[in-house]
Amino acid sequence: MQTSFFPWDLAAILLLLGLVVPWRGAVRVRALLARSALSSTERIAIYGSTIAFQWILSGLTAWRCIAHGWSLTSLGIALADRPAVIGIGLALASALALVQFVAFRQLGRVAPEHRGRLPEIARKLMPQNLTEALPFVALVCTVSLCEEFLYRGFAFSAFQRVFGGSAVAAIICSSALFGIGHYYQGRRGMANTSVLGAILAAVRAWTGSLVPSILAHLAVDLTAGLGGSRWAAAQNKAEAAATGLSASRPPSNL
Repeated sequence: MQTSFFPWDLAAILLLLGLVVPWRGAVRVRALLARSALSSTERIAIYGSTIAFQWILSGLTAWRCIAHGWSLTSLGIALADRPAVIGIGLALASALALVQFVAFRQLGRVAPEHRGRLPEIARKLMPQNLTEALPFVALVCTVSLCEEFLYRGFAFSAFQRVFGGSAVAAIICSSALFGIGHYYQGRRGMANTSVLGAILAAVRAWTGSLVPSILAHLAVDLTAGLGGSRWAAAQNKAEAAATGLSASRPPSNL
């Protein structure tokens, strides 16, 4: 039953998304970047642990929302006007995937010191072979479903309730929370993620459904996975060639 005050357990989940999730991500990425390389087993283990964490958190959140009487419609789960919503989702997914593809094409022209942290994370985490690609796809599907439910479903609805039904406040606050959740990507990554979150939240407010944002999130992450894998492979190959060339050179006479 819904109370006159915002439920403490749902407030705790918001705090978890705003504090624990970014802290946990930053700690894991710091340890990741300290490593010279990751094995295939280690990459798959990271995919698996992330999948488990997101489903557990999403399940817990859904349970508590339902326990407090939040409707499926308020969480963006009910699907009305199905063809139009799916059409909007496919159009948005295509547009954002194209933007992501162009961004990766431009990445090679940017000086390494101006690329930020995300390309280095991609070099370590993106799948390097088919064995890794399959669990990576499972990870992308999980993230698309769970993060959209957590940020555009639960957090959007929570902020809308806190601010008296204001969709604008819900868009701004849920997008900021989404950006903070990606603190491990650095300032540029947080800013880009917040902008993406605002676009997805605005479409969620417009359609009343999570379907367009789920499809768009899936397209963005799959494009990032494909582009990131190819970019990482090219960088690793170039690095290996440079290392081999340096090793083959005779020492200079000083």
